[in-house]
Amino acid sequence: MFRVFIILLILVPLLEIWGLAQMGQWIGALPTVLAVIVTSVIGVVLARRQGLEVYRLTVLQLNRGELPSDTLLDGLLILAGGLLLMAPGFFTDTVGFLLMIPYIRGIVRLFVKRWFEKKTREGRVIRITRRW
Repeated sequence: MFRVFIILLILVPLLEIWGLAQMGQWIGALPTVLAVIVTSVIGVVLARRQGLEVYRLTVLQLNRGELPSDTLLDGLLILAGGLLLMAPGFFTDTVGFLLMIPYIRGIVRLFVKRWFEKKTREGRVIRITRRW
């Protein structure tokens, strides 16, 4: 998993630089910079709006005595999508916008839950509990 993270840490910025250069050649430097700024602003607005919605739903579920696990996972995916939208580049923006779509976020949430359950069964996830 650490190797995958390192590879992504190297490849994603290279892909973004290449994409920005290609877009700059295609539509020009100023429109490319403006597009990056606009997608960042849209990302902040979308993440804030959906994050507040998740917060309200979490409070409602907690008040009902329900465990808001899916809602909290949605919140993490919205946070990740918002961070990707604020990063300069069009490829990360695409992934960020996809995470802002509730249907696609639900599919990603399902995969994350299955991955976490698999790692838990294999004993590869460390659970930290606190004794009071």
